[in-house]
Amino acid sequence: MTQKTEVWQRGPLLEIPPLLQPVAHALLQAREELHEYLHGFPDELLWIRPAGLASAGFHLQHLSGVLDRVFTYARAEGLSELQFDQLAQEGKDTFEKLSVDDLVRRFNSQVDLAMAQLKTTEESTLTSYRGIGRAGLPSTVIGLLFHAAEHTMRHLGQLLVTIAVVKNNGV
Repeated sequence: MTQKTEVWQRGPLLEIPPLLQPVAHALLQAREELHEYLHGFPDELLWIRPAGLASAGFHLQHLSGVLDRVFTYARAEGLSELQFDQLAQEGKDTFEKLSVDDLVRRFNSQVDLAMAQLKTTEESTLTSYRGIGRAGLPSTVIGLLFHAAEHTMRHLGQLLVTIAVVKNNGV
């Protein structure tokens, strides 16, 4: 494997506000690592839960779902029925028999949507209040966006460990 410069070391991303650069860097880094580690990962291992922990399929669904939900809250919008349905399906294979490629495409799409939203987020709104969920738990735009990046990287790490374990039959 060749040594690659991480996204944050490549300099500022055009069109992304300066205060949101770390969020964008983290999401793009996650996408690159996800592609690298899932290359050739077999569909039949997607739903294996090593030691009863979350499956690779769950982590892939959750990565996309959280980005979608948290960025929705950052726009001061409530979740749609589709988002609630997708939340309920996290960790479950669907009747359509999801593939690794399906789930990677969904994550790529969510990262693209997140990047587009970051480009249009005014820095003057970053400390604006945003309610989370039906309870309206308190946060801010920057709090939500930072959480989305941090949460993505945390689950990516868990996904990478899960992939390594199930590929090596350490179930």
